[in-house]
Amino acid sequence: CLLNAQTGTTVASAFSPKIEMEIIAAQAGWAEQHPSAWWENLKIATNEVLIQSKISKTDIKAIGISYQMHGLVCIDKAGEVLRPSIIWCDSRAVALGNKAFENIGKETCLQHLLNSPGNFTASKLKWVKDNEPGVFEKIDKILLPGDYIAYKLSGVLNTTSTGLSEGILWDFKENDIAHLLLKEYQFPASILPPLVPVFGEQSVLSATAAADLNLEVGTPIAYRAGDQPNNALSLNVLQPGEVATTAGTSGVIYGVSDQAKYDPQSRVNTFVHVNHTATKPRYGVLLCINGTGILNSWLKNNFFGLNSLMSYPELNALAETVPVGAEGVTFLPFGNGAERVLGNKDLGAQLLYSRFNTHKAGHILRAAQEGIVFALKYGLDIMKTVGVQANTVRAGKANMFLSPIFSKTFATICQAQVELYNTDGAQGAARGAGVGANIYKDFSEAFSDLKIIETITPDEKNKAQYEDAYGRWVKALDAAMEKN
Repeated sequence: CLLNAQTGTTVASAFSPKIEMEIIAAQAGWAEQHPSAWWENLKIATNEVLIQSKISKTDIKAIGISYQMHGLVCIDKAGEVLRPSIIWCDSRAVALGNKAFENIGKETCLQHLLNSPGNFTASKLKWVKDNEPGVFEKIDKILLPGDYIAYKLSGVLNTTSTGLSEGILWDFKENDIAHLLLKEYQFPASILPPLVPVFGEQSVLSATAAADLNLEVGTPIAYRAGDQPNNALSLNVLQPGEVATTAGTSGVIYGVSDQAKYDPQSRVNTFVHVNHTATKPRYGVLLCINGTGILNSWLKNNFFGLNSLMSYPELNALAETVPVGAEGVTFLPFGNGAERVLGNKDLGAQLLYSRFNTHKAGHILRAAQEGIVFALKYGLDIMKTVGVQANTVRAGKANMFLSPIFSKTFATICQAQVELYNTDGAQGAARGAGVGANIYKDFSEAFSDLKIIETITPDEKNKAQYEDAYGRWVKALDAAMEKN
C-alpha cells in the first residue's frame, strides 16, 4: 500500500500471489514456506504499486512492515537462509514447549513470559536443534518473518521487543530477552539479533534492495510489527479496553490492556503491543483460531471450483439461502494445525450431523462460517477471564468480514457492535511508518481520516437460534476433546 500522508488516502495497493500462498506440509501438522517466496512476491506487489501510482520514488519517505507472526527463519553467517521457515500454524514443537513449561515451572514461566513456550518460535528452534543439528550449528541469527523482510530491504539484522514477545523470547518481568528460556533450551543469547524500537528509523533501504524494488537508496524503514498487533494499529486500537478482530487465513480477536495478565493455560496469549512503553505499558491479549479463512478457501477450491469457479460472494449468497443454525449441520473448523485455544490439541476439522436427504451445499457453507465464529466466541469467553471485554469490536472490511453471514453471526453470538473501517494491514503499516519517521506528529494525526464504513449490530430477533446453534457446537467440541 502506498499512502498519501497529507490526505490519508491510498494512492495504490497490490498483493501477490493472486491466490493463497502455498503452505508446504511434508508431514501432518507441519507448515513451512520459503522466505525467498515472500521476497519475490513483495517485489511483484511493489512493482504493481509503482506502476499504478506513477509516483516518483523520491516522494516515498518511509517504509513500514507487517508480517505473519511466530515464524522461524534461520540465517547463517553469510546471511543465507538455512532451511524453509517453520511458520505460525506448524504444530511440531508442541511437546517441546510443554516440556519446557514443566521444567522451568508453570508459575515462573507465566510470571516472566506471560505464556507457555508452547508451539511458539523459540520451541520451533528447539525442534531444529534436536532434529537438525547440522542446520542448528550453522545458525548465526534467527529472525521472525518481518525481521527477514527488513533484512532483505536493508542488509541489517535486527528485531523488536514486540517480535521477541511473539516468539516467547521476551521476559516481561525483567524487561529483557528471556534468558530463562534461552538457558532451558541451551541457546546462546547471540543467536538473537539486536533490538530496535517498533517506531523509528530501524535501518535504511540498501542499494541492492533499492535496485530490486526501484525505490530510493536510504529510504528509512521506520516501523515493524506482526500482523495482529499491526491490524490493531491499523484500526487505531491502542488504548486499554479497545478490541480489534480480523478473519483472514486465521481468525484473531486482539484486545489491549495496561495489565500484564495471562491465561494460566495459555489458551490466549499476551504480547507486547506496538505502543508499549515502560511508563505507559500496553499489552495485546490475542486469541487465534488457525482454521478460519483457510476453511472457506478449502471448501471453495475443493468442492466449488471443480466444474465452475464460484466466487466468494456467490458462495456467501448460497449460504444465505439456509436459515440460522444450518438446520443442525455443525462444523468444527480446527483443520490447520494445533489450536492454542484448545490447549494445543490438533482435532482436525469435523463436519457433523449432516443428512444426505436434507442438507445441501448451502448448509455446509453456512455451518462452516458459523463454526468459525463459534470458535472465536469460545475463545472470547476465555479472554474475558483476563479482563478483555468486547462490547465494540473494530475490523477492516475485508476477508471473512465481507460475508454478511459471518459479520452478523459474529455480532450476534458475541453480543458486540462490529465497526468495519476503510483500512487494512498494509495501510496500517504505512501509517506506522509515518509515525516512526515523524511525518505524523502522533497517532491522532496518523488516524485522523480513519472512517467507519459499516456498523453491524446483533440480530436480536434470531438471537435464540444463534445461541441454540452455538450450544450444539460446544457439545460437539466437548465430545471431540474427550476423544482426543
